[in-house]
Amino acid sequence: MQVTETLNEGLKRGYQIVVTAEELDNKVSEKLAEAQPDVEMKGFRKGKVPMALLRKQFGQRLMGEAMQESIDGALNSHLEESGDRPAQQPQMKMTNEDWKEGDDINVEVSYERLPDVPETDFSRIKLERMVVKADDAAVDEALGNLADTAQNFEDRRKGSKAKDGDQVVIDFLGKVDGEPFEGGQADDYPLVLGSNSFIPGFEDQLVGVKAGDEKAVEVTFPEEYQAEHLAGKAAVFECTVKAVKEPKAAEINDDMAKQFGAEDLAALKTQITERLEEEYKGAARAVTKRALLDALDKKVKFDLPESLVDAEAGQIAHQLWHDENPDVEGHDHPEIEPTKDHKKLAERRVKLGLLLADIGQKAEVQVTDAEMTQAIMNQARQYPGQERQFFEFVQQNAQFRQQLQAPMFEDKVVDHIFELAAVKDKEVSKDDLTKAVEALEDE
Repeated sequence: MQVTETLNEGLKRGYQIVVTAEELDNKVSEKLAEAQPDVEMKGFRKGKVPMALLRKQFGQRLMGEAMQESIDGALNSHLEESGDRPAQQPQMKMTNEDWKEGDDINVEVSYERLPDVPETDFSRIKLERMVVKADDAAVDEALGNLADTAQNFEDRRKGSKAKDGDQVVIDFLGKVDGEPFEGGQADDYPLVLGSNSFIPGFEDQLVGVKAGDEKAVEVTFPEEYQAEHLAGKAAVFECTVKAVKEPKAAEINDDMAKQFGAEDLAALKTQITERLEEEYKGAARAVTKRALLDALDKKVKFDLPESLVDAEAGQIAHQLWHDENPDVEGHDHPEIEPTKDHKKLAERRVKLGLLLADIGQKAEVQVTDAEMTQAIMNQARQYPGQERQFFEFVQQNAQFRQQLQAPMFEDKVVDHIFELAAVKDKEVSKDDLTKAVEALEDE
């Protein structure tokens, strides 16, 4: 077997592989010898079929397997000896298309190798990490939001008209074509106007009613309504308004705190402070991570495989096109040509992806089984009632598992670099942090 280099330009490599007819014949013979003990043929005992007869019967079929295995073996041996790691699946082409049994096999192989990533002195990377303390104003704002969610409703003054956001207590009876229908009746039903919990148009017609009013609410069930016998039909709901109530935020005290599982108001404030500062910490980490990636992109230089950059630029252009054309769900659209900006972004992503992968490999960074299990469980919570089907999907889909693992691996590599870099904490205001996060979103 001969391997001759035909291209060595940057990261591009090309080779001519020749598998001799003798090597191929020996490969077929090995396969026949391996199969001979199990072959049964009329007129011969099991395992006693002559090799010449086996070759005549099965040789042609085994030839294709032998050719593929020989070529793959030659390529794998070359990659092992050279240390090359192809950026994508190598391109392979048999050049003697008029090949016949007894001829050598000539194959052209080409690929781009992954680059050698230079070592980086992370201690020379200087970063600032924003630190935000939850002040009294932020805690009070959060408490106010909690009080709103724990709101009660109190009777409005007699004769007051219902407003959007008020709660009306009603008896109602729904009819279609003058006949009551199942599920269309209730007594003392508390309905918050503007909650959109009823059929579209229902709540709007109750704005302005007073306690004691009777109101005929006319609506049409949506065409996609879950009850098929009502879908698209006009209905009249005879409503009696028994009370009109206005929302009242819960009083911020120990009783409200207990509604949220805290021992008292002081304990609730402590919980809120910890939650807010954890949120600030996560936002600050995102800002510091971007600064780190910017620094690495500027500091580290190496050749990039054109095939990876072109593929990434194509994906970026395609995704952005769909973002700008949300009505187009499929891929039946004109070919989208990446721009210079798309390619520039692709170069950054490919470089940082290769760099972080190399750093993680050298530092032996790993995503543990426990971490993967936790990530899968977190995803499964998004599909209540279908958790088992989701777990089965994950087990059968290696690509999806890789999609879950990749950002976890990246974050662990980033944390590894943070430990080695010169990171200085800087206390800032919430507004400063908010502006920094908004700047990330604008880029």
